[in-house]
Amino acid sequence: MNVAEAVGRVLTSLGVDTAFGVVGSGNFHVTNALVEHGVRFVAARHEGGAATMADAYARTGGRVGVLSVHQGPGLTNAMTGITEAAKSRTPLIVLAAEVTEPRSNFFVDQAALATAVGAVPLRITSAETAVAETVQAFHLARDGRRTVLLNLPLEVQGRPVPTPPAHVSPVPAPPGHVPLGSTPRHASPASAPPAPASLVSVPEPAEPEAGEVARLAELLGAARRPVFVAGRGARAARLELEELAERIGALLATSAVAKGLFRGSPWDLDVSGGFASPLTAELVRGADVIVGWGCALNMWTMRQGTLIGPEAKVVQVDLDADALGAHRPIDLGVVGDVARTARSVTALLAGGGDDLRQASAARDGVGREASAVPESSPGVSDVPDGSGPGTPGGTGYRSGVLAGRIARENRWRDVPYADEGGEGRIDPRTLTIELDDLLPAERVVSVDSGNFMGYPSMFLDVPDERGFCFTQAFQSIGLGLATAIGAALAQPDRLPVAALGDGGALMGVAELETVVRLGLPMVIVVYDDEGYGAEVHHFGPDGHSLDTVTFPPVDIADIARGFGCEAVTVRGREDLAAVAGWLDGPRRRPLLVHAKVSGARGAWWLEEAFRGH
Repeated sequence: MNVAEAVGRVLTSLGVDTAFGVVGSGNFHVTNALVEHGVRFVAARHEGGAATMADAYARTGGRVGVLSVHQGPGLTNAMTGITEAAKSRTPLIVLAAEVTEPRSNFFVDQAALATAVGAVPLRITSAETAVAETVQAFHLARDGRRTVLLNLPLEVQGRPVPTPPAHVSPVPAPPGHVPLGSTPRHASPASAPPAPASLVSVPEPAEPEAGEVARLAELLGAARRPVFVAGRGARAARLELEELAERIGALLATSAVAKGLFRGSPWDLDVSGGFASPLTAELVRGADVIVGWGCALNMWTMRQGTLIGPEAKVVQVDLDADALGAHRPIDLGVVGDVARTARSVTALLAGGGDDLRQASAARDGVGREASAVPESSPGVSDVPDGSGPGTPGGTGYRSGVLAGRIARENRWRDVPYADEGGEGRIDPRTLTIELDDLLPAERVVSVDSGNFMGYPSMFLDVPDERGFCFTQAFQSIGLGLATAIGAALAQPDRLPVAALGDGGALMGVAELETVVRLGLPMVIVVYDDEGYGAEVHHFGPDGHSLDTVTFPPVDIADIARGFGCEAVTVRGREDLAAVAGWLDGPRRRPLLVHAKVSGARGAWWLEEAFRGH
C-alpha cells in the first residue's frame, strides 16, 4: 500500500463518508482510495463548486467535509470556497496534490495560500509518518473546527507505507467540537514537519471559569429585558439555552447562520441584525442585557451597534478567547462551551441568592458580596414598560401581550408592503411569500450573496437550524448552487431549495449539470433583475454610470433546460402554478424558477450592508 492509498484508507476508517472534488492526475490515486474503501465521491464541474459543496455538506450534516483537488490550478480554482469555509470555521480537509519543484508549471506555494485565507496547512512528509499526519489533520479539522489543507507531494504519494494501516478507531468528538486552540501552532511554513499525531490530544469540552459564570449569573439575575443571540457556536445548545432563557425570561434571536435554531418557540425573534424584522429590531434594541452565545455580535448581527441600547450590558460566550470583544466592546466575556456555560448559569440561578453570593465571594475574595445580586428570585422585578412580569403570566422580557405581538408581527411576511410588481415583473417579496406557501415545510434553503438574498433568507421559513445554509463569511457571489448541492446530499430527506441572483446563477451555472447528474429533486430560484443589484442600488442614486453592472436579458430558464432541468419563467403570481404542478409530480428532474423580479429599489438591508465596506 502506498501513501496515497493509505491516506484514503485512514480517512475512511475515521468516519469520512463523502468527498467532493475534481480529479486530475495528482489526486487520482487518493480519490480512488477513498472510493475503494466506501466513500461516496461527488464529482463537481469546477473545483470552486466542489469546495463549497464540501463546506455545505459539513455544515448541515455535522460531519468533517473532504475536498480532493489537483496540484496548482486545482487548488487555486478552489480557493474562494476554501476561504469561505476557513472564515466560517468549517471542519474541512482539503486533499491537494503538490509539486515541490519550483520549475514545474504546477508549482505554487500551497501552504502560503492556505495561511493567507485562514486555513491550516499540513503536509504528508514521508511514508513512515503518513498515517499519523492524516490522523492529525482529521482531528484538527473536526475537534478544532478548522479548514485544513493536507498537501500530498507527488514524490511522496507513491512510496510504500512500511506497515499498512489497520482500522483507525476515531477518538470520540468532544461535545461542542472544542477547538485545539484559536491559533494552532500547526500553521507553520510548509517546510516545517507537523507534530506526530500521537501528540495531538482531544481536549475535554471547555468548562467556563466559576468566576465568569457567577458574573454572568449576576447580570442575568438582575436583568429585566434580556435577549439571547445565538450564533454558529450555539447550534448544538438549543435545549440548554431555552432552559436558561425560561428561567430569566429572555427572548431568543440568532445570527443569520444559526437561523431556525429556536423555531417553534413563542419567544423566537428569528434573525437579529440587518435581516431583522421591525419588531425584532425594536425588542433587541430595548434589551438591558444582550448575550451573544457562540456569536460574534459583528456589524451584521448588531447593525453596526445600533441594536445595542445605550444602557445595555453586552456579554459574549465563546470557545475562542480571541473572539471576545473582537467586533465591539463587551461588559463580560466568558470562555467556554455554550451548552456547558448555559447549564452552569442555570444551576447557579436555580440555587438562589445564597449560591450566587457564594460564587461571587469565590470570585471577589472571601467575605465580599456582590451588590448586583438581587435579594429575590431572578426575574421578579416589575418592568416599567409593561412587557415584563408586571403583566400577568410574564417573566423578565416575556409577557402574554408580547407573545401575541411576536406571533402576529415578527415574520417579515406579516409586515405590510406595497407590491411593486407589474409590467412583466414580480415583486421579490410576493414571489417568496408565494413560494413559502407552496414548498413543503421539510426543506433546506441555501442562499447565494447579492442584493436579493434577504428575501429568501427572511421570507422562506425553515424547520430548524439544519434547514438553512448561509455561506456569507466571505461575501462571494456564485456559491449558492454548490451550497445547495452539498446541503442536499447531507439531508436527502428534505427538499433542497437554492436561492440565487442572476449574477451568481450564471457564475456557478456549470454545477447545474451536477444537480441533474445526481438526480437531486432541487428547486432553484433565480431572482433576476438583470444586473449586480447591490452595485446598481449603491452607486445608481449618486448618478454613476451603471453600464458595467447591468446586462441584457438572458433566458436562464432555457439555459436550465439545456442542462436537463425543468424550468418556468415567473413574471406574476399566476406563473407559479407550474411550481405547484412540479411539486405534485414525480420530481424526476430539478426545477429552475426563473423569476423576473422588480428592481426599482434596493433591498431593505442594503443600506446597512454597505456601511461595512
